[in-house]
Amino acid sequence: MSVDLRGTEVLVVGAGIMGAGIVQVAALAGHPVKLFDMREGAAAQAVDKLAATLKSLVDKGKLADAAARAALERIAPIHSLAQARAAGLVVEAIVENLDAKRALFNELEGIVAPGAVLATNTSSISVTAIANGLLHPGRLVGMHFFNPVPLMKLVEVVHGLQTDAAVAEAIFELSKAWGKTPVHAKSTPGFIVNRIARPYYAETLALLQEQAGTPQVLDACLKAAGFRMGPCELMDLIGHDTNFAVTNSVYAANFFDKRYVPSLVQAEMVAGGLFGRKSGRGFYSYGEGAGIPPLPVAVHDAPASAKQVTVHGVGTIADHLEHAAIAALAPQGWGPARELGSDWVGLAIDGARLVLTDGRSAQQLAHDFGTSDVAVFDRPVLHPIAPGTALAYAVAPNAHAAWRTQAGAWLAALGFTPLPLADAPGLVVARTLAMLVNEAADAVLQGVCDEAGADAAMKLGVNYPAGPFEWLKGWSVDGVAKVIRALDAEYRGERYRLSPWLRRRAHLT
Repeated sequence: MSVDLRGTEVLVVGAGIMGAGIVQVAALAGHPVKLFDMREGAAAQAVDKLAATLKSLVDKGKLADAAARAALERIAPIHSLAQARAAGLVVEAIVENLDAKRALFNELEGIVAPGAVLATNTSSISVTAIANGLLHPGRLVGMHFFNPVPLMKLVEVVHGLQTDAAVAEAIFELSKAWGKTPVHAKSTPGFIVNRIARPYYAETLALLQEQAGTPQVLDACLKAAGFRMGPCELMDLIGHDTNFAVTNSVYAANFFDKRYVPSLVQAEMVAGGLFGRKSGRGFYSYGEGAGIPPLPVAVHDAPASAKQVTVHGVGTIADHLEHAAIAALAPQGWGPARELGSDWVGLAIDGARLVLTDGRSAQQLAHDFGTSDVAVFDRPVLHPIAPGTALAYAVAPNAHAAWRTQAGAWLAALGFTPLPLADAPGLVVARTLAMLVNEAADAVLQGVCDEAGADAAMKLGVNYPAGPFEWLKGWSVDGVAKVIRALDAEYRGERYRLSPWLRRRAHLT
């Protein structure tokens, strides 16, 4: 099957935010575009709004006036699908309901030519299921845009079991011609982005459920790792009702795999109507004069004089700790020793230990080290690590009172802003990144996408500071595996099981 979509007439069905955005992108790319919506007058109203949007872009100098006028001339609202018989591409952006989408595409098969491509903008419904019952299921493909369509670069090109490879490739090339970055994805629950992103919310919700920290602290930790918004802030923006519904959909579609189990914390919020920004309250309040409260940060005195400080371990973080310890100890006229042969990263300060998390809790580390004065700190991921980077830490329950004070003081002296948490294994950043990598590894293992596709999807679709395999490259397979196995040992369930993709590459047994 040969498919050429250059310059073809495009029919967009659905005049909501997504549909209107798709119309804008297609028209600016030079396609004649027809817009249909079942609601009387909705298509015409959407075109009027698009005219205002394009004028605004012209006024801001972001679009030439001639280009805006030409694009508007290519757009026509229609009152009947029969008016789009000549369309070579249909992009559906209607309600997220399988029966509704099936009914639409069945109707369209009796209208457009047999060679026309049918694309669905579904974010979660199986493309294979939508194609079921069509006379020509091979021409149906997923073309999943992200909101706002004109600004977001990612398009997931989703292959159903019967999608013709030439159709998928034509949509891939068309997406590039429209200024997007497409990635191929297999039709599985959540596709790439909505699947891999689940741990970003789930790990914070789990930490909240066990009262490890407040929303402000958990958000601060992940923003310090480079994320534009913390999980609590982001869920408030998305809407807890929407986020919870997607989680439930992915959970059910994966036959109730415990890795995707919804959160009781979020369920309670949805039951109480605490949806986030749109309801005025979620994790944070959004009334007049309200917003995300400032983060309470303790002021630490300089750490007490130590007789011996040794930096343990190898790698970027160990090197950073050595340089920071040299600066911290310079006023005393001496510097730290360095032990490269250790199997852990951190500082030995006289008889105490300040340890980079490998997934074990401070209590477990204290047991393994044979000393009660142990503190564990989270994984800093920005390179170079910025001064004042927020960093979660926890102290072993049986530590002496003096070390409880000194642990935070030492982290502050090393240039961090220490944020105390309950003794949660893997703390915040390390466990979240490990689980994002683990989920991406399973997606690659199952052929949902390749490594480059996963990285591109997460950076472009949800603005992650790096892709999961980029994080893995800066960490190690063994390091990620240790964190996940430690979490599994602590919680004893199916949720923290290591992907076979990672297991086969890890040196652990």
